[in-house]
Parts: sequence; C-alpha cells; structure tokens
Amino acid sequence: MSIYVILEGVISFFLIAGGAFIFIGSLGMTHLRDFYMRLHGPTKATTMGIGCILVASMLYFGIVDNYPVIQELLITLFLFITAPVSAHLLAKTGLHQQLKRVDKTQGQPAELRDEEVGKKPVPHHSDAGHD
Repeated sequence: MSIYVILEGVISFFLIAGGAFIFIGSLGMTHLRDFYMRLHGPTKATTMGIGCILVASMLYFGIVDNYPVIQELLITLFLFITAPVSAHLLAKTGLHQQLKRVDKTQGQPAELRDEEVGKKPVPHHSDAGHD
C-alpha cells in the first residue's frame, strides 16, 4: 500500500469529520431554544468542523505542491482565536440586553441579579463613587 493511499484516507476522514461537525453545529442553531444555547452551535461544533476541513486542505495541498501551506494554518489559527472571543462578546451583549432565557438555562449571572438591574443592568466603572 502506497503512502498516498493512506494520506488520501486521512484526508477523507478529516473532510467527513469536518462535514459532520458543521452539520451538527447547524442543527444546534436551529433546534436549541434560546440565544445563549444557540451560541454553542457555531462556537464549538462548527469551529471544529472548519478546523478539520482546513487540516484536510493543508494535507492535500502540502502533498500536491510539496511545500507547507501557510495560508490554511493562519486561517485555522485566526478562527480558533476569534470564535471564542466573538461568542463571549455576543453572550455579554445578550446579558446587557437582558434577553429572555429558557428555564433550562442554568445559573444566575451577576448581571441578572435583582439588586443590580436598573437603568444600567451591569455596574460600570463610570458609576463608581456616585450614589
């Protein structure tokens, strides 16, 4: 068995796994009930799926062109850095906007406690010392 046959199998595995992760993440976007639950689909499963597809692309073009492919590596790095940051910012925005949650969503973040909800739901540094 040639090394190319084995590498084609590995590339195929990454493509199929990536497609499965993306499909599962997309299903999560449609079937989960509230905003906070829907953040899990694109930030976890879909990011992993895109990462698998980019690894398959790096392997394939690294074999065909016989040199390391830097573009896909940079895209993967950028994706894994920006996806959690953007999800965190979206979640914080949802808390600031006081979006409704399903009762199944656990926890009581500080931003949603009754004593801190007012004109500004989250205490800001500009409010320090002003009562």
